[in-house]
Parts: sequence; C-alpha cells; structure tokens
Amino acid sequence: MSIIGSTALSRRRLLMAGGAIATTRLLQAQRASAVENNNSTVNLKPAPALAPIMGTGQPETPVLAYNGIVSGPVLRLHQDVLFRADVQNGLDEDTTVHWHGIRLPNAMDGVPDLTQKSIAPGASFQYAYSPPDAGTFWYHPHDHTARQMGRGMAGALIVEEPEPAGFDRDVLWVLQDWELLPDNEIVDGFDDVMQGMMAGRIGTTVTINGTLPTPVPLRAGERIRLRLINACLARFMALRFAGHKVVVMALDGQPVTRPFEPDGGLTVIAPAQRVDLLLEATGNPGSTYAVTDEFYGYDGSYKLTDLAYSVAPKLITSSKPITLPPNPVPAPDLKNPVRHHLTIVGGGMSGMGMGGMMGGMGMMGDSNTPVAIWGIKGSNGLNEGMTPIFTLPLGRTALITLTNTTDWWHPMHLHGYSFHVLSRNGVVAKYPHIRDTVILRPKDTVDIAFVADNPGNWMFHCHVIEHSDFGLMTVIRVA
Repeated sequence: MSIIGSTALSRRRLLMAGGAIATTRLLQAQRASAVENNNSTVNLKPAPALAPIMGTGQPETPVLAYNGIVSGPVLRLHQDVLFRADVQNGLDEDTTVHWHGIRLPNAMDGVPDLTQKSIAPGASFQYAYSPPDAGTFWYHPHDHTARQMGRGMAGALIVEEPEPAGFDRDVLWVLQDWELLPDNEIVDGFDDVMQGMMAGRIGTTVTINGTLPTPVPLRAGERIRLRLINACLARFMALRFAGHKVVVMALDGQPVTRPFEPDGGLTVIAPAQRVDLLLEATGNPGSTYAVTDEFYGYDGSYKLTDLAYSVAPKLITSSKPITLPPNPVPAPDLKNPVRHHLTIVGGGMSGMGMGGMMGGMGMMGDSNTPVAIWGIKGSNGLNEGMTPIFTLPLGRTALITLTNTTDWWHPMHLHGYSFHVLSRNGVVAKYPHIRDTVILRPKDTVDIAFVADNPGNWMFHCHVIEHSDFGLMTVIRVA
C-alpha cells in the first residue's frame, strides 16, 4: 500500500447466509511509506492485478485494484485545498469512483446514472473537489460495486488537520475480507440471492491493508492514532484490544465532542464506517496482546492480529490531552425541521412471505434479471430506479426517522452529507456524534438530522452491498 499526498449476528444465521467463518489467519498491519507528489492531480487506474493476499510464497490472487495496489493507494489531502483525480478505466467493464463521506459537489459523487455517466473501459474522468472536513474517509467503485469491491477495489482517503493533533504515531488499518478457493482465487458469485437476502457475502479470510500478518509493532508509552476503515462488503466487526484501553476520537471522519471508551471494550464498526481510536501503548516491553473480532459471537470470533511490544524502554511522551478540532458541519435547527419517516422492509426470515416480499416483488429470477429483495417502504432501487423518494427544501433542517422492520443489520449511508445521530429507539444518543453511515439493528428506530445545504440528487442506501444491489437504496433530492 503506497501513500500519495496532494499538495493542494449469531453463528447459525451466519452459516445460513453462506458465510461460515473459518479460522482466520493472522493479519498484517502494514504501514506504507509515503510517495511524495508535488502535483494537485492524482492518477488512478483501476485494472486487473495480482496480489499476495495469502503472503509470500503462496499463489498470488487475481484482483481488481487501483494502480495495482490492494487497499490503496492511500490518498492524503488537505482540508479546503482543491484535489483532482484523473481516473482511467483499465477494466473490461464500466466503473466510477465514490469518495465516501466527503461533502462534495453532486457532480463529483461518483454514482452512475445519477451524478455522472459511467466511465467506460478505456475512458477517463476527472474528479475535482475541495474537502471541507478533515478526517478518515475512503474511496471505492459505485458501478458493479459488489464484484469490484469484493475483488479488491478500495482505498483510504485521509484529509489532514491543519495542525498535528499530538499523537506519537498515525496507523491506518483498511479492513477487508475475502472468499478464496484453495488456489487463492476469489470465489465468484457476487449476485448470490441467498446471501443477498440474509447477511450478505462474508469472506473467510480477513486482511489488514491487503496483506497477511506481521504483528503490529508498538513501543510502550506511545499514543497512537489508529484509523479503522471497514471496506468489507458485508462483515461487521467488534474489536477488542486485550489489555488496552481505547478511546473513540472520531466517527466517520467527524470528531466526537467528548471522546469516550466504547461500551464493553468493543469497537463496533459496520461496513463503510470509520473509527479513529486513541490507542495508548500501556503494555509491557517485550509483551504481546491479541486484537480479536467478537461481532459474530463466541463461535465466530477470531484473532485479527497481535500488538507486539519491542523491548525498548517506555517512551516518555506528553501528558497533554489529545483533541481533534471540529469540522464545519452545520448544526441542525431541531425546532422547525422537515420530517420524513423511512421504513426498511424485506429480506429473508422477515415474516413477509418468501414469494411476495414488498408487495409482490419476486424473490427469484433468471441470472440476468435483478431481483428486488429489499426496499424502503414505498420505494426500492430496482423498480423505481433513481426517482427521488422525497425532496428537501435547500437550507432547511431535515429530521429523518429510520425504522428497520427486518431481521438483519443495515449500515445506512447518505451520500453528500454528514448527519447528527439524535436517538435510538427513543433514547437520546449517549455520546453526541456525527456520521455518514449509521447502523440499524433489527427492529431499530433511529432519528438523524442534517441541514440540507448541498443541492442535488443524493443516494441513500445500505452498505451491505448485496442488500443495496437487491433493492435497499433510494434517492433523496435537495433543491
């Protein structure tokens, strides 16, 4: 992974979804060396490549990647400085690039047939925007998304704060999972209906920064900014750092007003979400501590990697508290909002009837016909296409209630905006926070609010990619 800078569920249900978790190999927390770039334009070429997913000496995996790099290249931008990306399509199918979490002009959002035409094979497109927010973001395709992301196309996008925050080290983990054959080829079948109607495609091998492991090197006394990006198609994670206290500093690129320790010591991160943690290296020199993922319960948990301390004596660092400056996300006016209620329906085991989900949409079809399994009540992204479900007046505060009637988890992502998460099931959020992707657990109701100040047609969809591909998406217009 290279860095380019711009100057400018339960086990049983998991098995039913076709995503049985095998013993996951150790993963490498590989830090990349910076590649200086004195230009304000970055060249990105998505194309087939070979990657050593399983490590040196193992057969390489045919992947799709930007500039030949899995989990990269890492793009480092500056807040409010113009950035350009020239994307040349080296694939044999259409593609686009979505700059996930960036509040940018609608024409730069990367959604085919909504904000731009697809980039055809051999064609190019230039994206240009000035990121208003500092933080941890990422980029990925939004055309043939499941296949292209599932074969490796994703990268980190870091927007630097104007002044360093005071961490001793900045460490990035791009988390991906893979469903591999014995010869390390990627299993096809990214349109699997059974996976699509349940938990989605969950791979059996998890990687950090596109590689297998060496343990993560630490020195006692360090204060590390650990940036987590979940670039999986469907896998949720709940990370436990044995022997360590972690503190949440930012969610989806937006600093929290009051840093907090995650409940139960588990850092939960859904597909597409990002979490910035303060990891204080309080372990003993020469010791090793496990990082485990416990989201899928005892029989589905596994060791993600190890924190390995050098024998060097404890580093003496500043005791000054670390804070991140807030981003200029406008505060909503909750006294006079425009209100809407969106209800998520569909999926397997939802009690809606297997042959008549969402009012008669068929569950099965031939291999060339998309099937609508999910939807937002009154709309689904397959039958209604890109027709907006409602229009928000420009400049008004929107308060949207999201209700999940299904038996499955959904990370709901709104393009072009970061929103305030107000409450869950009627309980005011314990820690005020701003996100662009919010988790809806089964039967949850969540209230979100934002100022509709960015005009255009904006996609709103589930980031379990198979759920989105099978109908769980719509469009919100701001005009």
